[in-house]
Amino acid sequence: MTNSIPEIRDADFLFVIGSNTTEAHPIIAMEMKRAVRRGARLAVADPRKIWLTEIADWTLQLRPGTDVWLLNAMAHVIVTEGLVDSAWVEANTEGFEAVAKTVQGYPPEEAEKFTGVPAETIRQVARAYATTPKAGIYYTLGITEHTTGTDNVYALSNLVLMTGHLGKRSAGMNPLRGQNNVQGANDAGATPVFYPGYQRAEDPAIRQKFAEAWGVPQSETRGLNLNEMMKKLGPGGLRGIFLMGEDIVMSEPNVGRVEEGLNGMEFLVVQDIFFNESCRYADVILPASCFAEKDGVFTNSDRRVQRVRKAVEAPGQARADWQILLELMKRAGLEQPEYAHPGEIYAEIAALTPKFRGISYQRIEREGGLQWPVETPDAPSTEYLHRGGVLRGKGLFQAVEFRPPFESADLEFPLVLSTGRTLYHYNAATQTRRSEGLSLKQPECFVEVHRRDARKLGIEDGQMVEVVSRRGQIPARAMISRQVRPGVIWMPFHFPEARTNRLTTDAGDAVTGTGEYKVCAAKLVPVAGATPEQVFPGAFAAAGAGAEG
Repeated sequence: MTNSIPEIRDADFLFVIGSNTTEAHPIIAMEMKRAVRRGARLAVADPRKIWLTEIADWTLQLRPGTDVWLLNAMAHVIVTEGLVDSAWVEANTEGFEAVAKTVQGYPPEEAEKFTGVPAETIRQVARAYATTPKAGIYYTLGITEHTTGTDNVYALSNLVLMTGHLGKRSAGMNPLRGQNNVQGANDAGATPVFYPGYQRAEDPAIRQKFAEAWGVPQSETRGLNLNEMMKKLGPGGLRGIFLMGEDIVMSEPNVGRVEEGLNGMEFLVVQDIFFNESCRYADVILPASCFAEKDGVFTNSDRRVQRVRKAVEAPGQARADWQILLELMKRAGLEQPEYAHPGEIYAEIAALTPKFRGISYQRIEREGGLQWPVETPDAPSTEYLHRGGVLRGKGLFQAVEFRPPFESADLEFPLVLSTGRTLYHYNAATQTRRSEGLSLKQPECFVEVHRRDARKLGIEDGQMVEVVSRRGQIPARAMISRQVRPGVIWMPFHFPEARTNRLTTDAGDAVTGTGEYKVCAAKLVPVAGATPEQVFPGAFAAAGAGAEG
């Protein structure tokens, strides 16, 4: 996020796109509601109606996979109606001319044909966004989980740059992180292209710095991203894999292929706090401790590094992740410093990373959470980025053209399936399905279907159906819903007995590799007379046992 979560309450315009904020980020959603009560205008763009659409000034219910058409059409309005902040663009950016030329081909009237969003709505939202000084964009996986995810982000960035909504309070470009420390994991270098602090692995000087610090030569070749790794599982590809806090059998797309790959692995290690579905394929399971059983730091969506303090002892043989990794390094014959506390590890990261150099456990203890960059011990926390000028010197516009999704509806599979999270369960539900209360609130998989489509297919509300794609089929309970568009169905992916990601395609974004979870062709087949207990044998008993355990 360029800006901070507390700034949301003071925004005058909120553009929420591809984010089911109230269910996936409820604390941030509270700030949005607070802003709307204060008088802020709200536009929500999503193929599915969400709770925020109930209080929105504009709802842009676009067809799945048409984000670039919508965003380029908004840019078209801003450019053709003279709403560009020309002085800011001239002083702070480069590449605007190419974007201005590209968006000429995306008038709102044509965008309406592709997206289903009325042209006048597109014009109103574009005008309101461009002319409101304190206007922020908020997005998440509905934008990035596409084969065109990077294009979608570029198109959003173009809107921010051409309006000058950067380097000021309650504005900016704000991806909402989907898990409690995914920002911190990326900050620490858990990607194939960056060292800690987003220092590029392709830079020889950066590689040399870390080689000298760690005493180990650094590879000149970047690693594989997650999508590439999943496609190389098994014979002739990756021979072994170490899963740490990740249940790929639940969370990865086209999971049938993932399972085939795991069956062909020579060695699989799973490190987690509970037994998960991937553990069924493991040669070794390492019990890790949870957040309340260890010390460390978490970094939240707005770059805020916060302390996590041990509250209880870990059960049995469970250890903190850093302790497990250090022991493995020692047994592998790597000489490592004797770290007594994770604070010492963070101090090493900070010493090698300019963005974090001014952050330490001691300073966090005194001042509370600190937002990077903090480059010296006496530098203030950075509330929002790009104050006084774009950090890279010039903000870079990126012209993007619309590209269709990898897979579209057709005569055989006439519906478009999109997936996401719900309020009651979280990701692979490794933790939440062990809660009896949450399992009672949402005990089984369901599929939302528009009443028009249900009527055509002869499906009743609550009826069991098979959801089928080119990759497989799973059972689910039909939920007749006005939240989805006609021709679109929506499912959560929290239920092992009905693995939604058995259906999704593993086609990935060309830059990041992120899978296209939000668009795949599917169909519904009614299951006459079936009960949930027959379709999901043992699922309800297992949920209860998990809660007791």
